[in-house]
Amino acid sequence: MSIQRLPLELVNQIAAGEVVERPASVIKELVENSFDAGARAVSVDLEQGGLRLMRVRDDGCGIDANELALACSAHATSKIASLDDLEAVASFGFRGEALASILSVSRFKLASRTAEAEHGWAVRGEGGLDGELTPDAQPLGTTMEVRDLFCNTPARRKFLRAEATEARHVDQALKRLALARADVGMALSHNGRTLWRCPPQTLEARARQLIGEEFFANAIPVEAAAMGMSLQGWISVPAFSRAQADMQHFFLNGRAVRDRVVAGAVRRAYADVLHGARHPAFLLFLSLDPARVDVNVHPAKREVRFRDSGRVHEFLQQSLQRALGAIRPDSGQHQYAPAAGRGGGSGGGHAPAPPAPSVADWVRVAEAEARYAPSGFSATQAREAAGTETAVATEAATASAQDVPSEGPQVPPRAASGAALGEPLGQLHGIYVIAQNNEGLVVVDQHAAHERILFERLKAQYAAGTIPRQQYLVPVAVTVPEDVADYGEQRAAELAELGLEIERSAPGQLRLRAAPPILSAEAAGALLKRVLGVAVDAEGSHHLGEVLDAQQRVLADVACKAAIKAHRRLSLPEMTQLLRDIEATERSGQCSHGRPTWVQMPLSALDRLFMRGQ
Repeated sequence: MSIQRLPLELVNQIAAGEVVERPASVIKELVENSFDAGARAVSVDLEQGGLRLMRVRDDGCGIDANELALACSAHATSKIASLDDLEAVASFGFRGEALASILSVSRFKLASRTAEAEHGWAVRGEGGLDGELTPDAQPLGTTMEVRDLFCNTPARRKFLRAEATEARHVDQALKRLALARADVGMALSHNGRTLWRCPPQTLEARARQLIGEEFFANAIPVEAAAMGMSLQGWISVPAFSRAQADMQHFFLNGRAVRDRVVAGAVRRAYADVLHGARHPAFLLFLSLDPARVDVNVHPAKREVRFRDSGRVHEFLQQSLQRALGAIRPDSGQHQYAPAAGRGGGSGGGHAPAPPAPSVADWVRVAEAEARYAPSGFSATQAREAAGTETAVATEAATASAQDVPSEGPQVPPRAASGAALGEPLGQLHGIYVIAQNNEGLVVVDQHAAHERILFERLKAQYAAGTIPRQQYLVPVAVTVPEDVADYGEQRAAELAELGLEIERSAPGQLRLRAAPPILSAEAAGALLKRVLGVAVDAEGSHHLGEVLDAQQRVLADVACKAAIKAHRRLSLPEMTQLLRDIEATERSGQCSHGRPTWVQMPLSALDRLFMRGQ
C-alpha cells in the first residue's frame, strides 16, 4: 500500500468534521469572524432551522476583493502570523479553518465590501470555490450565505435533528455570543420571523433581555480582582437552583468556554450551600493575560487550558464564596412569593421580646455543669441531672450549650425591633419555628438553621486552628475493621486538627480520647467511624482533607449531629436567639446539605390565599 497525499477537498471535509457539527457551529464561527472584523451590528437569518439557509450579515471592515478567494482557503487568517501571536491570541478566530471547512460541505456565497471599494464583490461555490469573482450590491461589511449544509456529505446530514431542534441550538449559540459582546447589536430571525433583537447596550441590560428577569431577581453580583485576574458577573442565590446546568454562562476574555477547572471551582464554592443534585445559575466573565491560557486546544475553541490552573481555581472559588457569604436573611432569597409593599394597619407588628434570664438562673446552670461534666455528661445531660431544665434560664442556655463555646456566657439578647427574621411566635410540631417580621410570616427549620450556625463557627475555628476538644476521662472505644484502624492511626494528626483525638488500642479498635464538646460521646464515635470509612473507600488520596472535601464535610457532620433535633421543645428566648444567630451567620439560607433553613411568606401571599380584598 503506497502513501499518497489527500486531495485538498477531502482534507477540508475531514477538517469540517471537527469544526462543523450542526448549523449552530456554523453560526458561531461566522459571527465570531464578524466580531473580529469590528462589526457593530450582526444579523442572522435562518430557513428550516439553518438546514436550508443560514445568512450572517455584518457591518465590519469587510474583505478586500483580492483576498476573498484566499479567505476561503485552509489555514488563511489575518489574526496571527507567528508562534508568539498564537501564544497570546486575543481574537475569537485564529486557526484559519472555519471558512474552508464550511465551504467544503455546503453551497455558499461570500460577499464583502471594504470602505475603499466602490461596490462589493462575491465568490460562490459548492464544496469549494468555482473560481469566479463577481460584482455584488453589498453594503459595507460582509454577508455569508450557507445553503444545504452537508449537501455533499449525506451521511453527516442524517445526523442532524429536526428543524425546531436545530433552530433552538442556533438560538442558544447566538445568545451566548450576544452576551460576550453586549456592545454589538444582534438579531435572529427564523423563516422570515424575527425571534429577538438586541441593540448595543450595557451588559446587564443585555443579560436581562436574554437570560430573563427571574435570574436577576435571584442573583447577586460578583466583582473581584487578584493575582492578575478580574472577575465580574452574577451568580444565583442557592435557593434558585436548577435540575440541569442549563443556565450557566462563563466567558474567558470574552470567549464562551466550558472548562473543568471553572466547573470545579463553582462546585466547591457552592459545596456547603447547595444540594449535590442541583446546579447553580451564573453569568461570569473572567479576564486575564491571554498568554496565561492556551485556547488552541480544540478546533471549535470550546475548551481551554490554563497555564496555572491552581491559581485560577483558587481565585474563582474564593471570589464566589465571598459573594455567597455576604447573603443575609434580609435579601429575600427564600420568599414564598414576591414581597409587595403594604400600607399601615395590616401586620408588621412585633411580639414583645421575652425577658432575659436572671444572673441567679445562669449561676445555677453553671454549678450544675461543674458538678456533672467530670462524669462524662454532656452539658445538656448535666442540666437534666441537676433538675434545672424547667427554669427559663436552663431552656435558654441549652441552645447555647449545643453551640460552639465562646468566651463569656451567651445570654440571649432582647430582639431588636425590625429584625430581618422578626420575633418568634412559637413552634410547629417541634420542628419549625414560626416568626413574624415586617414582611409577614417566617418559617424556620430549627435543625437546619442551627446546623448552619454551628458549621460556620466550626469552619472559622478550624481556619484559626482553635477547634476546642473535650477530653474524656474514660476514652470511647470505637470498633472498626483493621484496615480502617490502620488508616486512622496514620491520619491521627489530621483528625486532631478537626477536634477528634484518637489512639490505636487493638488491631480493630481505636480509642477516642477527645472530641468537640458540642458532640455527645456516642455521636463522636459514630462520626469517627463514618469519617474513616469514607476515607478508606476513597483509597488513593494523599490527604484526608482531599477525601473529605478539604475537611469541611467532617465539620458539616459535626454540626449536623450537634444541632437541635426535631421535636425538641424550645422556649421563646431560645427561638429568639436562633433567629438572631441566623441573621448574623454567613450562608445562613441553607444548611450544610443545601436545604433551605427558612422561608418568608409575605402578607400579600397570605392575602391571596384567604382572598382578602377581592
